[in-house]
Amino acid sequence: MESPVLLITAVSLAFFHTLMGPDHYLPFIMLSRAQKWSYLKTLLITIVCGFGHVLSSIVIGCIGIGAGIAISRIEGLEGFRGDIAAWLLFGFGLAYMAWGIKKALRGETHSHSHVHADGSRHEHTHSHETGHVHPHEKRNTTIWWLFIIFLLGPCEPLIPLLMYPAAKASLVQVGLVAGAFCLVTIVTMAGAVTMAYFGLKQVKGAFFERYSHALGGAVITISGAGIIFLGW
Repeated sequence: MESPVLLITAVSLAFFHTLMGPDHYLPFIMLSRAQKWSYLKTLLITIVCGFGHVLSSIVIGCIGIGAGIAISRIEGLEGFRGDIAAWLLFGFGLAYMAWGIKKALRGETHSHSHVHADGSRHEHTHSHETGHVHPHEKRNTTIWWLFIIFLLGPCEPLIPLLMYPAAKASLVQVGLVAGAFCLVTIVTMAGAVTMAYFGLKQVKGAFFERYSHALGGAVITISGAGIIFLGW
């Protein structure tokens, strides 16, 4: 009877923990829109980051089980990791927002009117964007930062779930609980990102296009601040 109850608990906790934590999906949604990722690329990045997010807690939990470390110490380590990840997310959001604002302002266009000797008039526009930019370099750096942040981010509800079957000396149940939690977490993240990805396709406008990076950074900053100051 214990195994079905543990699995149901793992599935429920994974689903609600992910859904109620905007930091699990908002960064992918906003960066995908800002950097114009394809749906498949967005989904792949979400899955890889989600897997790293859960796997790191599984590894720490299994090391703790093998070393006989008390659950309070493991949870303390997870809390410390969570603080680091939250501040990294907050700092990343601020930096990305600042870069987005700078990019938007440098890309601002102005119209100039010219009158020729024969009385004809024409206008031309130009922007303040200078230099040769390699956008793929910025995007690759962004993806790596995102992965590192999620790798450091803990899955707090998972540790007690792993410790209980471990105390019963049931490695099979440990594996089932870890697998179920990982699968449901990733599926929930992917589902939320998918719905928002196609929903945002309907949002049009020059303002959103121009300030998409800045808006993405602002949302990520708010997500990080929510974790740090509100305990999301």
